[in-house]
Amino acid sequence: MEWEDDAFVLSARAHGETGAIVDLLTERHGRFAAHVAGGASRRMKPFLQAGARVRADYRARVEAQLGAALLEPVGEGPSALFDDPLALSGLAAAAAVAAGALPEREPHPGAFLAFEALSNAFALTDIWPAVFVRFEAGLLEELGFGLDLTKCASTGAVDDLVWVSPRTGRAVSRAAGEPYADRLLPLPGFLLSSQGGLRDGDIRAGFDLTGHFLEQFVFGPLNRPLPPARVWLLDKLADAGRL
Repeated sequence: MEWEDDAFVLSARAHGETGAIVDLLTERHGRFAAHVAGGASRRMKPFLQAGARVRADYRARVEAQLGAALLEPVGEGPSALFDDPLALSGLAAAAAVAAGALPEREPHPGAFLAFEALSNAFALTDIWPAVFVRFEAGLLEELGFGLDLTKCASTGAVDDLVWVSPRTGRAVSRAAGEPYADRLLPLPGFLLSSQGGLRDGDIRAGFDLTGHFLEQFVFGPLNRPLPPARVWLLDKLADAGRL
């Protein structure tokens, strides 16, 4: 089995004295683990950080075997964010969410493109938390659990959608949901339109929304909690007054 593909590093752990097992999110082959010879070396460690962009050349004798990969760095990767610890935490959290949510060896090109868009957005200090929420919503869509925010689940109205049903993931209008507001999840406007702007509390509401459905449909059935890196990110965003 042989292929070459663009990829992002999701995680890397030492293997033996000099190697590493690297979890990759590839564009055309999905999430793939590979052994990288020399991955523990000082030269290679910088581009084996979570979120690093690489070109992967993968080889395995049989399809079911853990293969080996040669990795070539592409761009600056996480080093471009060294002056922004919060953005670095966001990149690590995104990699952890993708690694935990996506099945191995199952192509999900949409997930790769969403991760790519988020990686580029980390340079935009004011908006990347909202893009992170959109990234998680995109993962849910890619995995078959997309939110239906096109119209009210109760009335079919397309205007004044302000809540989401925590059971179905469908939008609910203000008029239809008012009697049940304490049981519904707030729907931030930026998930309806990129032109909607950000209001106070929208980022927290967005993370609560996608986190609920990631727990319900993705991590819960696998008996896993949401990744600690995501929890730490929310704590850091709160401390920075960004939620």
